[in-house]
Amino acid sequence: MANTLLAIRELDVTFTIGKKQYPALRQLSFQVKEKERVGIVGESGCGKSLTSLSVMGLLPESATITRGEINVAGKAWSPGMGEEWNATRGRHVAMIFQDPMSALNPLMPVGKQIAEMALTHLSVSKQEAKELALGMMAKVGLSRINQLYGEYPHRLSGGMMQRIMIAMALICKPKLLIADEPTTALDVTIQAQILDLLREMNRSTNTAMLFISHDLGVIREVCERVIVMYAGYMVEDAPVQEILEHPKHPYTAALLQALPSIEKRGQLLYTIPGRVPPLTERGDGCPFAGRCPRASTICHTKTPELETCGNGHRVRCHLYAEGKIFA
Repeated sequence: MANTLLAIRELDVTFTIGKKQYPALRQLSFQVKEKERVGIVGESGCGKSLTSLSVMGLLPESATITRGEINVAGKAWSPGMGEEWNATRGRHVAMIFQDPMSALNPLMPVGKQIAEMALTHLSVSKQEAKELALGMMAKVGLSRINQLYGEYPHRLSGGMMQRIMIAMALICKPKLLIADEPTTALDVTIQAQILDLLREMNRSTNTAMLFISHDLGVIREVCERVIVMYAGYMVEDAPVQEILEHPKHPYTAALLQALPSIEKRGQLLYTIPGRVPPLTERGDGCPFAGRCPRASTICHTKTPELETCGNGHRVRCHLYAEGKIFA
């Protein structure tokens, strides 16, 4: 059995706004194993990026882990780890951010930024770090690497900057790579190239991947397993093909209904009524109850438990628990 690289158990993250506290992540539990490609999908505000920042130890000052445990590469993470966590971050777990222009240092050549990762985490000289950086730049599909090594971020296209980010993340051969919406700002052609690159990196380096996206179609192309999040809760978790063919949560079914396809050509795409409730408006009950066409009284008053369905499938829904939904 593959080793577990990331284990999150009953994680709660709370934001302090003014003098009040608002839960942002609740009862989050999942694992990522060696070589596995796991996707997290959901609308903006569902907790996808907050999950990744929790794993990386990069939560904003207003956010606090109030319950639960995060175990990365065999080590339990805690806010007080300091330098020990800095050694883990980048070496064993790395992250590709969704906006490379904001993530890259505008005052440093991109090649040196990649080499700096090697200098920080590996026992190498400056020349060895440069050679590793050039090699990784070539591996992620960049051309003219010797010239590009000395270029600044503003001289690069969005696709090139994203490849630089991928090179930075992979140069230390981390066991786990977190990709947070890595193709959002790219056109469809470059998006396809980046997705192909990430799949190839997963195959060639055996790096496990946690891929975050609002687009279930992209998740379908990249991942083996998918976690569906809504308003801070994990509402469904299953292998990709299982969830595409047998969604058991009304929110997952609605996301699938909203996917464009050739069969829907010329038709108006389905949109889910309503919106994700902001932190200050979340209460008791199922988080999706206010938008769910099948919600009953219990959905508005009691939070459903996470049920195991078989075939590696889990769902948080009163309808499934009562035997009323077996999509």
